[in-house]
Formats: sequence, structure tokens, C-alpha cells
Amino acid sequence: MRLPVSLFVIAAALVAGFWWGLGRPVPVAAGAVPDRKLECVSYSPFRGAQSPLDLSVRVDARQIEEDLARLAPLTRCIRTYSIQHGLDQIPAIAERHGLKVLQGLWLSSQRERNRAEIAGTIALVRRHPGVVSGVVVGNEVLLRGELSAVDLGAIIREVKAAVPVPVTYADVWEFWLRNRDLAAAADFITIHILPYWEDIPIPAAESGAHVEAIVKKVAAVFPGRDILVGEVGWPSHGRMREGALPSLSNQALVVQDVLARAQQGGFRVNVIEAFDQPWKRILEGTVGGHWGLLTDQGRTPKFAVGEPVSDHPAWLAQAALGVALVVAVFAAALLAAGSGRTKLPVPVWGAVAVVAVTGGALAGLTAEKVAVESLGWGGLVRGAVLMGVAIVAPVVGAALLGRGTPLPGFSAAIGGRDDRAADWAGRAGAWLLVVVAVLAVQTALGLVFDPRYRDFPFAALTAGVVPFLLVGLVRACGVGVRGAAETVAAAVLGLSAVFVLLNETPANWQAAWLAAAFVALALTLLRVRVAPG
Repeated sequence: MRLPVSLFVIAAALVAGFWWGLGRPVPVAAGAVPDRKLECVSYSPFRGAQSPLDLSVRVDARQIEEDLARLAPLTRCIRTYSIQHGLDQIPAIAERHGLKVLQGLWLSSQRERNRAEIAGTIALVRRHPGVVSGVVVGNEVLLRGELSAVDLGAIIREVKAAVPVPVTYADVWEFWLRNRDLAAAADFITIHILPYWEDIPIPAAESGAHVEAIVKKVAAVFPGRDILVGEVGWPSHGRMREGALPSLSNQALVVQDVLARAQQGGFRVNVIEAFDQPWKRILEGTVGGHWGLLTDQGRTPKFAVGEPVSDHPAWLAQAALGVALVVAVFAAALLAAGSGRTKLPVPVWGAVAVVAVTGGALAGLTAEKVAVESLGWGGLVRGAVLMGVAIVAPVVGAALLGRGTPLPGFSAAIGGRDDRAADWAGRAGAWLLVVVAVLAVQTALGLVFDPRYRDFPFAALTAGVVPFLLVGLVRACGVGVRGAAETVAAAVLGLSAVFVLLNETPANWQAAWLAAAFVALALTLLRVRVAPG
């Protein structure tokens, strides 16, 4: 028993050390610290299930009051995007908190709604000329292809003639370069620079320099014109795009670096955005709901300027979950082995230790990701299954290793009565393997046919795959032929892994990790043997 005890201690220490290293606060790069309030920040008051996609939603004034009280110490200005859903209350409330408003006027392809928005915005600005510092006529309407540049220019001129404040239009910087004549209609030029969403995504460490370079590029095209960076920011959660990784530390780095460069370079910046907006996840996936400098539920800042930031603030709880899983894995192996535990060969105990470390490290990461990636009831169910796989698969895998049960096939769970495993460990393992395979194939096909906004559940699937991979490597395979279902699933996973890696590029370590998990599961399934008939 000396070997398993020693391996248990090592595994528990590795898991605890893994989470200690992962949870340590990351210092923000020296020099990337602004010394003043934000110039301006995008503000949408929607919370929780509230959404502007629901035309019946109207935000209560008290909710806006609470938000602006929190924002007043952080910024001098807020940018809005519309007057609908109760957002027309913002200027009056902002005035009480000493905030300026860069008033948004939402335009779309719906002409009648546009006319109502134009008339309402003009009236609102005229009522609050001392609070509204400018009007943004349309937001990325050219990017969405909902209006022509000619029609947009006519609306900008109409609003400009009717309000006593400067008027602009906001869009991704490339669309200003494609529609240069539009600059003549605007008082100043508002460009969006979102390094994460660039056609070639920019890593966080390079984003500040990228923003500065784009500002200079646009300034060279429109010499002498006032340019506002109307949207710049970084998401704190969500899937990677090539080398662009959403995280709390990267969000703090990008925002502070851009603000410091703006201060030194003399250009104006509006950060997107004040609070996380969960409704955007419907349109953009997990990443869309996590651009806020403050959280949605607690309305609290995600980081403090100039201070180190932990990407895993709940790491102590995650470490505790991991160590508990290490205990469960070794206990499962010992109990399954019974009186033969002293005869288990060294490779089996080594495999148990690897399963324990893998599960212990990844269960907490799975819990963290499930908490932010689950959307709607379907997402919650899928998230619960992923969490279950990350916890249960290592325990069942350890039992299979301790008991000496061969790698079970799908038929041991869903086959005919004569095909189903008689051994409890075999039945549990077979059902789990079916679940892991279904989740993996569904994930793989989603990333092949509709990848843009999909997350990479690499932690949960790895925790689910490794135990079966090791059972297939350490324990002898069953007698029989390779199952047809397992072969098809393995082919789908192998081909998908190649596509995902090429499509996302090797710079995306999340995608590369998940592709490796697909390949590992494919190899595992190819080792499954099913008795003939």
C-alpha cells in the first residue's frame, strides 16, 4: 500500500499546486496605468434577463440611478445607443450625477422606427443641451448593411441641423475608410477598434499598439479631423480567436494600456462597456456578454487600476474540489480492486494517479466555465452534463482500472440484453463513454459547421476522455471486433480535429487542446472491441 499512498500524496500536491499557480494574481504591465477618470464609457442599463431584443422591456429609472451612481466616480461621460426601452431617462439622471452623455440614435433598415428615433432623439437633446455632449447618429449600420452611405449621410445632416451639439456616426474603422465621403457630413469621426474582433485577431499584449496604429492611420486619411475611438475594450470570458484570449487579466491589460496610450498620444477613447450585458450572448455567444468593466449581477468592478488581477478568483474553492476528486479517484480504485489491491501492477497505479491529477485539475476549470458558458435551459442542461462528466468519469475510470475491466463499448450500455455488461463498473463505464462520445461529436460538428461563437469545452471533455484512454492503454482490450458506432464516431472526431485546428490556427491553444482531446477519444474508441453478434 506504500505506492498508492505515495502517489495519492503526490497527486493531491500537484492539483493544489496547479490551482495555486493558476489563481495567483497577474501583474499588469508596467506603465499601462492611466492617471485619470475614463473619458467615456458605453452604458446599457439592461440586467439579467432584460434585453433590448424584447420590445416590451422598459428599464426603471431607479435602476439607471443606481448604475450612474456607481459610474460617476469612474468616468466623466457615458455613451448610449438608443432612446428606446427607457433609455430616454438617462440624460436627466446623468445630470444629477455630473455626467455628460454621448447620446446614441439607433438606426436600422426599418424606416418608420428610424423616423420615430430621429424625432425623439432631437427632442431629447434639445431638452438637455447642457448634458448631451454629442449625438451618435447610427451605430455600425453600414457594417450590418442596413442603410446606404448616401441615406445615412442625409440623416446625419438632418440631425446636425436640428440639434445644438456636435453630430457623428460610429462604425468599425475600416468602414470609414471605405466611405470617406461620409466624413463631410459629420462634425467628428467616431471609429470602433476591437482587437479581439478584428479579421485577424490581435493578442491582448499587442492590442494597445494596434489601437494606436489604427488611430494614426485614420488620422492620416482624414487630416485635421477630430477622431474619437468610440468603442475599444476586451472581453473577460469566452472563446479564444486565434491568439486573442478573453480573460480578466487581459481585459485589465488592454483597457489600461489603451488608456495610457490615449493619454500620451492625445486621442480620445470611449471604453466598451460599463456593465456586462448577458443579452448579447444570444447574438455573440459567451464572449458577447462579458465586455463590462463591472459585473452584471453584483455591479462590482472586475479589476482595480494598476493592481494585479487573478484570472481565477475562486481558485481556493476550485483547488478544494480538485483535491476532493483526487481522494475519490484513489478510493474508487482501492474499493474496486478489493482484496486484489496489493497485486495491482505499477502501471495501473500510475494510470490512476494520472486520472486523479487530470480530473482534479480540470473539474474546477469545468465548473468555472460552465458557470459562464451555460445559456438558457438547454445550455444549463448541457453544462450540468459536462460538469457531471468531469467529476464522474475520473472516478469510474479509476474503478475500471482497479477492477481490471476491459474498455467497454457502446453496446455494453445501449445494446441488446445479451450485449450489456454484467459488471457494474463495465455498465457505468459504457454509459459514460456513450455520453462523452455524444458530447464530443456534437461539439466537433458544431465547430465545423457553425464555429464563430461556440466555446471550447476542452476541460470537461479532457477530464472525460483521459480515464478511458488510460483504461484502453493499461488494461487489455476485450475480445471481438471493432464496433461500427465507435468507428464512425472516431472518424468524425478525427476529421473534425484536423478542421478545427486549421480553422482556428495553432495560435488558439483552446482549439488545439480540444482537437487533441478529439484525437485521444478517437484513438480510444478504435481500441474498443465488441463480441461478435
